[in-house]
Amino acid sequence: MPTLFTPLQVGEILLPNRIVMAPLTRARAGATHVPNDMMVDYYSQRASSGLMMTECTMVDAHACAFMGEGGIYSPAHVAGWKRVTDAVHAKGGRIFMQIWHPGRAAHSLLNEGEQPVSSSAKAIRNETTHTPQGDKPYEIPRALRTEEIPRYVAMFTLAAQNAKQAGFDGIQIHGAHGYLIDNFLRDGVNARTDAYGGSVPNRARFLLEITDSAISVWGAECVAVRISPLVPFNDMVDSQPEALVTYVAQELSRRKIAFLEIRHENHALPAEQAILEIARRQFQGVLMSNGSYTRESGESTLARGAADAIVYGRPYIANPDLVEHFAQQAPLNAVNYDRLYGGGPDGYSDYPPLAS
Repeated sequence: MPTLFTPLQVGEILLPNRIVMAPLTRARAGATHVPNDMMVDYYSQRASSGLMMTECTMVDAHACAFMGEGGIYSPAHVAGWKRVTDAVHAKGGRIFMQIWHPGRAAHSLLNEGEQPVSSSAKAIRNETTHTPQGDKPYEIPRALRTEEIPRYVAMFTLAAQNAKQAGFDGIQIHGAHGYLIDNFLRDGVNARTDAYGGSVPNRARFLLEITDSAISVWGAECVAVRISPLVPFNDMVDSQPEALVTYVAQELSRRKIAFLEIRHENHALPAEQAILEIARRQFQGVLMSNGSYTRESGESTLARGAADAIVYGRPYIANPDLVEHFAQQAPLNAVNYDRLYGGGPDGYSDYPPLAS
């Protein structure tokens, strides 16, 4: 019976434990989106995790949703991230880059006037986003034309190539949380009538084309995918999440990718447990579960075989050595919520390790 401290084979990488660090947007890269010294410190401090994933990383200069997020679309970004991967590997760690496009969650004020794009011209309702001119309502996105879609797949291909040059151990494709890929996956947004809309296979086509492209760069054993079929963040919903998970899990299983991550609103919700069970049945590879886990609930999920690894987000913000905290059942540091996004090392890379 596996525990959080049981090693796990993921593709060609042996994880020393099953405690995975989630992608966490912290917005410290500045206006150039190039990783800096703070980010080198931040990631290397967390190298004891079984596997860490970077914050969502821009695949294009006009694919920004957060001021200060990292990019992976230029040689400068490759060089900046190479400093991060070198520091993580020097401490014996393992790190995947999460690549993404924000889709309708972008804003023209963050992208040199470029209108956001999505599967359909439906805006995120009743929410605002932070821009250089303050908080603004989300804009109505432009629906991508069918002939444009290969160019967006190519953005992810270039990002995959750049991540490989930057020394990562693999990549995770962000298909969750109402960003561009999820704008295609879920029918609460996707109202298309072409080959990328309507049926579940059509709505999953964009994700699978990106996945196949990434596999051509990395090999399947180094490519992972994240989906969030039930998470309502960014005004998202789907009418048939069970069918969506079934099809996507089957297709990704057939491709033998490194792992599939299911992002839950809360793993304990009965509907979320049902989604995880479907993924477990349909996906034959490594399955990771993410959503408000504690040490105890993570152990319970592994013990009953519902997932192979547990992805922790919030606990990693203030506990760089979360593995050691869990091993010693030590109290966790409190998160400084006033310093989550942007700024300097305060509330970012200055949390004390357990030893101190």
